[in-house]
Amino acid sequence: MASIRLISTSRVQATSSPESSTQRIELTSSDLKLFLFGSIQKGLLFPKPKPNPSSEVKRLDETLIQQLKNSLSRTPAFSTPLAGRLAIEEHDDETASFFIECNNAGIQFVHAVADDITISDILEPIYVPPFVHSFFPLNGVRNYEGVSKPLLAVQVTELVDGIFIACTMNHSVADGTTFWNFFNSWSEISRKNSDRTSKPPVIEHWFRSHCTIRLPLSIFRTENGIIPTSPSFQERVFHFSKEKIAGLKAQANAEAGCEKISSLQSVLAHLWLSVIRNRQLIDPNQETNFHLMVGIRSRLQPPLPGEYFGNAVQGVTVTLKAREVIKQGLGYTALEMNRMVNTYTEDKVRKVLESSIQQPKILKMDGIPQDDLAASSSPRFNVYGNDFGWGKPIAVRSGPENKFCVKITVFPGVEEGSMDTEVCTFLEILEAMGHDSEFMAAVN
Repeated sequence: MASIRLISTSRVQATSSPESSTQRIELTSSDLKLFLFGSIQKGLLFPKPKPNPSSEVKRLDETLIQQLKNSLSRTPAFSTPLAGRLAIEEHDDETASFFIECNNAGIQFVHAVADDITISDILEPIYVPPFVHSFFPLNGVRNYEGVSKPLLAVQVTELVDGIFIACTMNHSVADGTTFWNFFNSWSEISRKNSDRTSKPPVIEHWFRSHCTIRLPLSIFRTENGIIPTSPSFQERVFHFSKEKIAGLKAQANAEAGCEKISSLQSVLAHLWLSVIRNRQLIDPNQETNFHLMVGIRSRLQPPLPGEYFGNAVQGVTVTLKAREVIKQGLGYTALEMNRMVNTYTEDKVRKVLESSIQQPKILKMDGIPQDDLAASSSPRFNVYGNDFGWGKPIAVRSGPENKFCVKITVFPGVEEGSMDTEVCTFLEILEAMGHDSEFMAAVN
């Protein structure tokens, strides 16, 4: 079971470049800090379109594959930079600077078939089947390899009764907002058979500093930061309904004696509690870290446009002792998350940006302990509005990249107001969480 047949691999180029495009796009300090990490990998599961009555084959009609390729090439505001490559300029002081060269080298497009995999094979198991990772292209490629590897790769995998469309996008070029802005625009152009998107990206902005940032070449001459996913890691999706989320939020705010804790903070604190409860032999005085990504587009004045192309996030870490999380409970834990996130005022965001330009910080995966928790993505992204012309998706999954600790990937649920959390960690922790009655009481 779970054999994937490669049908074709091709290169998709932008059909034209918008007048506002540039041949060189400087990478910001926010882009460069992710150089040693893996790409963003997200994919959508769709029911298979009804076959063309005139077609004698059971495979997808070639016109549909061509439609996806054509619409991909007709997103020039996106595909102009994403069809490019990273370029490097080495300097005499053993440093290098990087930028996107809009050379139209091409987006990788892979068409594959999984002859014996059905939608139910993906959705029914308790744990995400390992074969799902084979639906994603460019596995194992680090962001700095964008000098020779595509900045964007797409894989369309045909299942027995469905289609899985996966994108792997260089994380030094885009954050989650940019990733889903692209996905939304691609599906819109495909669905409408148009050459325009309703929300084109904004590339030129003051945030994209034109000063050249130099990085030491030594960091690219070692294996620093490259840690493969542990073979004992598993993934499980926990679904929270709108009603269950409202209950957690009400509980957290009541316990904390406030009204400012968000739905997401309540759900993440609930997950944190369960992970701590179900770790074996954890020292009550051990510090436990939860890493969060804070979007800064709306935190600046004037705000960055929501369509800003690039990375516009800053990382925050909440540190608590294990006994604090367990003893103080949901409200205390969620309030600590809220307090840390709210320290990121416009003044602090600007100070972080200015200091990172002067002294760029390159994050390393080996600097994050396996016992830490990290959350990425957002329930606010438009995931289920991606209709390429044959209907909306029924599920979303992530690829294998950047799964180096207790990784929680957050998505909106299919039902409005619901939330899915894809938790990647050791199997014994996931099994214990599944038997944790206090945790599962809030899970559908």
